[in-house]
Amino acid sequence: MKIFKRILLILLIAFVAIQFVRPAKNVSTDKTKHISTLYAVPADVNTILTKACNDCHTNNTVYPWYASVQPVTWWLDDHIKEGKSHLNFDDYSTYSLRKQYHKMEEVVEQVKEKEMPLNSYTWVHRDAKLTDDERVALTTWAQSVMDTMKAHYPIDSLIRKRK
Repeated sequence: MKIFKRILLILLIAFVAIQFVRPAKNVSTDKTKHISTLYAVPADVNTILTKACNDCHTNNTVYPWYASVQPVTWWLDDHIKEGKSHLNFDDYSTYSLRKQYHKMEEVVEQVKEKEMPLNSYTWVHRDAKLTDDERVALTTWAQSVMDTMKAHYPIDSLIRKRK
C-alpha cells in the first residue's frame, strides 16, 4: 500500500509540475495576409470558417476552458500547428499561386469527402459539424476562388504540368 501511495504522490507532483510548461498561444489579430485580402469571403462562408475551420487554420484560436490543462494543451498545440501547416487562411496571400489554387482544391475535396472538419474536433465542438448546405456553400466558395484565379492567371501558373 505504501508503494501505491508513493506512486500516486509522484504522479500528482508530476501532473502539477507540467501545468507550468505551456506552449505559446495561437493568438493574433493581424489579417494583412488573410485570404480575404485577395478574394471575397461572403458572410455565410465566413460564419462557416469561424465555427469549423479557423481554430486550426488561422493564427487566432479561440481556446476552450480545457485548453488550460496539461497535457491537453500540448495536444491542442500540436493539432493547431498541424492544421496551419496544411492551410493557414491568415497567411494565404503569402502562398504561391500554385499553392493557393491547390489549397482550394483540397478544401473542395476534403469538405465534400467529410474529412474536414476532423471528427476529433467535432466531438467536442458539436456546432462545428457542417450541414449539407454549409458543405455546399463552402465548396462553392472555394471553387469560385479557383475560378477567379483561372480567369486572372495562366493555367500553367496554377497547375503543375504532369510529365
